[in-house]
Amino acid sequence: MADGPADRGLAQDVAPDPLEPLPLLRRELHTGPAGLSSREAARRLAVYGPNEVRPTAQAGVLRELLRQLAHPLALLLWAAAALAFIGGIGVLGWAIIAVVLVNAAFALVQERQAEKAVETLARYLPAQARVIRDGQTQHVPARDLVPGDLVLLEEGDRIAADARLTEGGIEADLSMLTGESTPVERLAGPGLQAVPVLQEPNLVFSGTSATEGQARAIVFATGDHTQLGRIAALSQRTPREPSPLEKQVKKVAWLIAAVAVGLSAVFLVIGVAVGLPVTDSLMFAIGLLVANVPEGLLPTITLALAVGVRVLARQGAVIKRLSAVETLGSTNVICTDKTGTLTRNEMRLHALWTPEHGTDPGPDSTELVRAAALCTTVARESDGRLHGDPTEIALVDGAAQYAVAVDPADRDAYRRACFRFDPRLRLMSVVQATAPGRLRVIAKGAPEAVLHLLTDGEPARRAQDAADALAAAGMRVLAVAERDLPDGAPVPTRRQQAEQELRLLGLVGLYDPPRPEVAAAVERCHQAGLTVHIVTGDNGATAAAVARSVGIGVPNLRVIAQSEAIDDHELDHLLRLPRTEIVFARSSPETKLKVADALRAHGQIVAMTGDGVNDAPALHRAHIGVAMGSSGTDVAREASTMVLTDDNFATIVTAIESGRRVYDNVRKFIVYIFAHLTPEVVPFLVFALSGGAVPLPLTVLQILAIDLGTETLPALALGRERAEPGVMARPPRPSTQGVINKDMLVRSWGWLGTVSAVLVMAAFFYVLWRAGWHPGDPTGPGTPLHQAYLTATTATFAGIVTCQVGTAMAARTDHAALRDIGLFTNPLLLAGIAFELAFTAALVYAPPLQHLFGTAALPMDVVLLIAVFPPLVWGTDEIRRWVRRRRHT
Repeated sequence: MADGPADRGLAQDVAPDPLEPLPLLRRELHTGPAGLSSREAARRLAVYGPNEVRPTAQAGVLRELLRQLAHPLALLLWAAAALAFIGGIGVLGWAIIAVVLVNAAFALVQERQAEKAVETLARYLPAQARVIRDGQTQHVPARDLVPGDLVLLEEGDRIAADARLTEGGIEADLSMLTGESTPVERLAGPGLQAVPVLQEPNLVFSGTSATEGQARAIVFATGDHTQLGRIAALSQRTPREPSPLEKQVKKVAWLIAAVAVGLSAVFLVIGVAVGLPVTDSLMFAIGLLVANVPEGLLPTITLALAVGVRVLARQGAVIKRLSAVETLGSTNVICTDKTGTLTRNEMRLHALWTPEHGTDPGPDSTELVRAAALCTTVARESDGRLHGDPTEIALVDGAAQYAVAVDPADRDAYRRACFRFDPRLRLMSVVQATAPGRLRVIAKGAPEAVLHLLTDGEPARRAQDAADALAAAGMRVLAVAERDLPDGAPVPTRRQQAEQELRLLGLVGLYDPPRPEVAAAVERCHQAGLTVHIVTGDNGATAAAVARSVGIGVPNLRVIAQSEAIDDHELDHLLRLPRTEIVFARSSPETKLKVADALRAHGQIVAMTGDGVNDAPALHRAHIGVAMGSSGTDVAREASTMVLTDDNFATIVTAIESGRRVYDNVRKFIVYIFAHLTPEVVPFLVFALSGGAVPLPLTVLQILAIDLGTETLPALALGRERAEPGVMARPPRPSTQGVINKDMLVRSWGWLGTVSAVLVMAAFFYVLWRAGWHPGDPTGPGTPLHQAYLTATTATFAGIVTCQVGTAMAARTDHAALRDIGLFTNPLLLAGIAFELAFTAALVYAPPLQHLFGTAALPMDVVLLIAVFPPLVWGTDEIRRWVRRRRHT
């Protein structure tokens, strides 16, 4: 193997035939039973590139930009620009077009950032593959696989490259390639003639999954040269689906558009009717259109959701869809596993029971422990650590503690058959060679499953009582039994032949202590109105002990000892019981699916955890499928909506709290944005209803400066607000609740907006009256009052900005007082406020900008007047919230 693949002429565009005889295939791929060397694998990676399917080209920037320009809110501004050109106000028309383009570019940048935030989450879940390199088993990133690698496959693995089986066999789920949901058998052996490549019985393909069995396979194609890569090259990238929240907001945008157009048309007619010049009436209509457009609303929402996804990823919960963040906020039922999620996943051998000596140690204890360790499938990695099921790792470690250590390599050398754990039978068994021509069957599993197979009933009865006692103490109990086959007997080929006429060796009690943080997390769930059910394959007494230790089942806990036997009618009755949490014990994956379906039928929003291959249907069915990132299978992670990188129940609760926080923050900046529509619209109403006796208090360009220049950064900062106190002390929101409701509109338009409008109009009239203005006095260019008029419109503009500061502070909380969250706890908001004040000062005092926006320097008394607007706006809303809290206490 001294020469690299380039030297040997091996090139992936001239790939070897995977169906040729195996020795020839190995020779063409220059590999052997010991796999590649690490240096050879590195050289091939440089030649072939990473094992990744290159994504199809994204939609062009121009196409995305055109989509932004056709948004309903953008269409309003296009209409306003057209009206400006028709009315001969070309400068205003070009200004509005510039605003449309700048806003569309801003929205495009935000969407691309949000998309990137989701796509880069892959680094939190690096797909791994087990390979043999340098003669040792190693875990390597799937992207580093190369042709010639020897990979190990077992139940639950995602297959990362196209490969030919060389040993063993698996059942493979090829549904993503063939559309057939039934797993198919794949075995090492010769291929078939004249069948499609996907039907070859000795080939497995990238992107599919192993649902059962164990095998070794040699990789013959990676990356774009796999079957998956060829299909991807022919398909177009699926466009990003808007989340339900974005759809709701888009509906609101159309509503705003209809209101704005209607108001503009009505008041255009009113303006002409009361004698205003057509140009002034047109200016008024354009002003109404512009004032009613909350630019940046959609990109702000998209960014808030993306930020929520990033924050959750850092906290150990990887969200695979933006829309799942808002779904988390309305989750009201969690169905959780026990082992590893509620517990530490640090299983330890804690107690033994044998028919002869009970719980007292005796010579038969070592035989029991050794047999239990032999009936495992764990493997030892190159670093010396054991890899596999935590329960089986505990058995192997326990054997070492009893001085009867079992080495996985020696165990496998003497193994003649393995019937893997079946979740329906709750049993596994192995056939071990004990001497030449002598075979021994060892079975382990749930006590009731193993005891049912015994030939002697008396030990079974005593063992069941002992198992119940150990389970009541919170231990996971396994029964171990064996039988010696007659000399020269053949190896059983079916598990029914092996698992019969067994003799009980005893019981092992394994203890996995609850995670210390789970009890507090469960209490937070209860405070938040969430129900927590346990769905586990474990014994009911064991699961109930764990449930009580962490607070699940307060005040009522129901234990269903045999969940598989429960029918739909009984299940519906149980789920309707008030203030009751349930332990579904001895449950199968089908039980999880049945529970998820029943809860959905009852209108609940369900988060369901799972880690196995057979959990995938339930994870798909739940609103939030939660897979385990450390102990879970690739299949479960693919089927889930959220992956816990730490496998911790408390992380689910943190994710639900974050979902509520993100949803609340979206509502906060919608309140903030909508509150400014009223003070922007009222000046035009005053102008129109006075028949022109009151000059226009605010120009269209000043509105654009507010909506585009001063409003955006504080709105983005509100999307990063911390959770409001009590966010987990209120019940889940109904899934049918819209993001915008009547209370929000009353608060934004009717309260904050009205207070702001009154204040800014007071500032406008104060400046004019101080200059000696009376209604109807001319204020146009060349008149004595023109400078006072410019100062007055500047006071209106600056007053709206300072009212924005007060609104931003008020919008930070919906229920609590500002002191409860702290004035300085959102530094991004403080930076946004500093920017908008600096931007406003530049427009007011910089001569070039004064000429462009029609502003004038404000005297000190006017500055002092508008400086009190923020506390007045915030203070009035603080009083409103205080009254509301008093009313609800």
